[in-house]
Amino acid sequence: MDVTAADDDGWTPDWPVPASVGAWCSTRRGGTSPPPWDSLNLGDHVGDDPARVAANRARFAQRLEGARPVYLQQVHGVRCLGLEPGGSDADAPEVADASVTRHPGLACTVMVADCLPVLLCNRRGDAVGAAHAGWRGLAAGVVERAVQSLQALADDPAGEVLAWLGPCIGPGAFEVGDEVRQAFVSADAGARSAFRPADRAGHWLADLPALARRRLASMGVGSVHGNDGSAAWCTVTQSARFFSHRRDAVRLGASGRFAAAVWRRR
Repeated sequence: MDVTAADDDGWTPDWPVPASVGAWCSTRRGGTSPPPWDSLNLGDHVGDDPARVAANRARFAQRLEGARPVYLQQVHGVRCLGLEPGGSDADAPEVADASVTRHPGLACTVMVADCLPVLLCNRRGDAVGAAHAGWRGLAAGVVERAVQSLQALADDPAGEVLAWLGPCIGPGAFEVGDEVRQAFVSADAGARSAFRPADRAGHWLADLPALARRRLASMGVGSVHGNDGSAAWCTVTQSARFFSHRRDAVRLGASGRFAAAVWRRR
């Protein structure tokens, strides 16, 4: 299903995963929270009423076919958590920016509001994962860490890995300084192609999905689907559909979070 055809509260990512794998990405619609978190805010750290967040998370969980979403305390790092039954829960989320599992019924879940959600699955469908990829985490290697962790869990570590990129700040809205460009170009000269000059001297417009695709390609992941950098996927410009920290945090004082999740069906 394409992002432009999303239901009020989300859609099923369109990528060629086995039937044993489920995935879901929410929007900002279909929840209980008032402005500026309106309405399906899943973030419990952005000032929203905890009871409303809990109600929204219950609605999100209903779309996961009985799988339990496992939220993380995301810090723009590279730690990848291996999910086990009876592990991390909503009351005490572990610090990590990615997770993987081979256990059915556990949904690897990342929350975003401009950062890029990356869902992963191997071709056999016996291991799944998700990564929260803002520019800091992406430059530091969170996607590579997630792919490596998923491969370590799989029955066939050398098997093909599939990826789906969700909505994020688009290349027409993501203005960054020289230090961000240098963080990528110093490790990959070809990353220059993902930056174009902004109107301000010393600033650039960065293509976050393109940078993620380069990182995935470096890990041998060639089957990448979802966000192609077009306007429909941009969290900043699609204000009716997505939360955006960059757009709303200063203007409104806060922004909610939407989420993407992937799981093995029971």
